[in-house]
Amino acid sequence: MSETVGNPGKPKRKGSMRTFYTIVLTQTLSIIGSRISSLAIGIWLYNETGNATPLALVAFFGMLPMILAASFAGVLADRWDRRYVMAISDGGQAIGTVLLMLSFLSGDFQIWHLYAIAALQSLFGAFQGPAFTSSITMLVPDDKRDRANSLVQLSSPMAGIIAPAVAGFVFALVGVVGTLVIDLATFLVAFIVILNVTIPRPKKTKDAAENQRAFLADMTTGIRYIWQKRPLFWGILFVTLLNFLVSGAGVLMTPYILARTGSEAQLGILLSLMDLGAVAGGIFMGVWGGTRPRIHAAMIGSIMLCVIMILVGMAQSFVALAVVLGLMLFPNMMVNASFMSILQSKIAPDVQGRVFATIDQFAMLMIPIAYLLAGPLADNVFEPAVTRDIWTPLAPFFGAEAGSGMGLQISLYAGMALLATLAMYATPSIRRLEATLPDFVSTENDEDVLEHMPEAVAV
Repeated sequence: MSETVGNPGKPKRKGSMRTFYTIVLTQTLSIIGSRISSLAIGIWLYNETGNATPLALVAFFGMLPMILAASFAGVLADRWDRRYVMAISDGGQAIGTVLLMLSFLSGDFQIWHLYAIAALQSLFGAFQGPAFTSSITMLVPDDKRDRANSLVQLSSPMAGIIAPAVAGFVFALVGVVGTLVIDLATFLVAFIVILNVTIPRPKKTKDAAENQRAFLADMTTGIRYIWQKRPLFWGILFVTLLNFLVSGAGVLMTPYILARTGSEAQLGILLSLMDLGAVAGGIFMGVWGGTRPRIHAAMIGSIMLCVIMILVGMAQSFVALAVVLGLMLFPNMMVNASFMSILQSKIAPDVQGRVFATIDQFAMLMIPIAYLLAGPLADNVFEPAVTRDIWTPLAPFFGAEAGSGMGLQISLYAGMALLATLAMYATPSIRRLEATLPDFVSTENDEDVLEHMPEAVAV
């Protein structure tokens, strides 16, 4: 799996971009399939239990293996053909979908089956991110990466717009199993396509040579590399804290909206509006191209996200929820695309698999804890508080009905995230991060790199 890919001669620049667009399209299709089945299972699970905790536990088991396997996945992304790494990821997740389908068809489904399969799919999903993110550097020139990363960020919200409508129809027609069939089909499409594209392998750089180790020791390359570039290290710690707080709020969205509205149809509409806002943000970012330095777009976007999320917790009607949820993810695209472009410009291509895996590991480190805390806090602390005298001064802001406690919980998470973001933006070393760290400069210019890229995608 260590063969060098690429064609001799000097093919056109469009070939590499066509490969990029093909991968993004098929992976987006796969995400849509996964969202359809996840939404159907989430609705079924909340209706069966009436609690937020089971949904939070599914999210927990869907995150923990990904964190634990990230370093291993990063090494493979740098050592193997990245196509094969992504194919293994898609294939493994498809196996999980088949097992879950069999569990439902057997009539003996138990909730722990869902936890176990979420963990299995998370394990294989860990290989996808480092391989794909590091492939973008080889497929897309630096001057186009802000727009390319914005397009990648659009995958999830596009799925969020399409999935609720399709999930509601399929779920009503054939139940959970029908949504799992769609999920499996999209995994197989992504699996076949990724095996038939060509992704150039980066040449060895001084950074990679200095960090080359035996396989197990090589898993520490990412953290050593980041520690050497200290401003990046502090920035990643900030992202870890931000993810903890925002994820604690995010995992409550489905039960929160269901509690506020009491309607599965309105849940689907509101989730679609939320992702429509993200799509609008991605399109805006793609047209605008971001700020220079990029850190300003990232931090301003974080501030906007936190403020809007505070308002989400205070929204008490369908119309109010529609407005704030429609706006919430718009600035998130600025944050993600800008941060990713900063990292891709500062990190040598042939160590990006390991470094991005470590960054993902750090960024996700606290998310499982957020998931474990959010559900029980909602069920045992915040929601019961609504019926007590202590709630009286809060009622004008958050209401006094089902979902009000979760609304306060979401606003508190977002408020703490806002304070952390303001503190980080006020730190000079973060504001000057891009000036402090020089861009990675290859021994070959962009035109030379593009000579190793294929003219077209063989599908």
